[in-house]
Amino acid sequence: MKRDFRLTLPAAVIAAAALIGAGCGIALGAAALPLVSPQWVARNSCKPGVAVIDVRSPVGGGGNYYTYLAGHVPCAVYSNYKTAGWRVKKDGVVGMMAPVAQLEKLIGGLGIGNHTHVVIYSAGTNALDTGSATRVFWTFKVLGDNDVSIMNGGYAAYVKAKLPIRRGKYTRSAKTFVAHLDPAYLATEAQVEKAVKTHDAVLVDNRPTDQFLGVVKPPMDKRAGAIPGARSLPQGWLTVNDGGTFRSPKQYLALYRYAGVPTTGPQITYCNTGHWASLGWFVSSQILKNKDVKVYDGSMAQWSRNPKLPVLARVKIP
Repeated sequence: MKRDFRLTLPAAVIAAAALIGAGCGIALGAAALPLVSPQWVARNSCKPGVAVIDVRSPVGGGGNYYTYLAGHVPCAVYSNYKTAGWRVKKDGVVGMMAPVAQLEKLIGGLGIGNHTHVVIYSAGTNALDTGSATRVFWTFKVLGDNDVSIMNGGYAAYVKAKLPIRRGKYTRSAKTFVAHLDPAYLATEAQVEKAVKTHDAVLVDNRPTDQFLGVVKPPMDKRAGAIPGARSLPQGWLTVNDGGTFRSPKQYLALYRYAGVPTTGPQITYCNTGHWASLGWFVSSQILKNKDVKVYDGSMAQWSRNPKLPVLARVKIP
């Protein structure tokens, strides 16, 4: 008798699997699903109450403003993930979430208000690029906005489906966006330090394995290695073949099990600057429905600068 694997999954995960597998979107006015299909975006991108943001940038080979001008989803506005102001340098640490007032101005300037359903897409080239979409998605969540989705597969999937595109620039009239900061999604250095000492949250390192082991030290980090006690769940595992499409919940459950990462309970994801960490956070919180997951915004770029905080290099390079 063939075993029905669905019987071992939480109901919320089964529902998510059905929606992802069917490529479903949401009805306007309903609670926003974290993932919407390119087909849904094509049907709804120009409807009132929906704002599509193209965040393609050189990160992950995603493109730039001229790539956007050459072709984009109809009615999508452009906001370069790398240069528009989503992230800033604070106290020497790169890639930190921008001040709330700056983000309010940025978002409002894109024609997005507090009751707009925001749909974000990146190029869909690889997990690094996809992290641009998840990081902006996470930023909206921190700012208290729940009406936000990501187009699964990015622009590559949209083009592959032969859906309508537009060329040139599209703009929306500016609106007022007021943040209602929700700290439930954001982990501080002090909270991570507490997790190291008390194990009150599982630390998940979403960087490539060579960085986790300490073989490679990225330029933004002061020391090579990982936060002690962290478990490795590399960014390349989190999308299909390290591309722009998210995996099924069943596949994630198998990968998390192999990595020794639980799918319930307090969890803090980190990487070097909170970019890949947002990808891990998105999978854990939005697809596997663990509502107790935070992103360590400063990640190793911040942690490794503090000589009082421990860093574990599993491979010692002479």
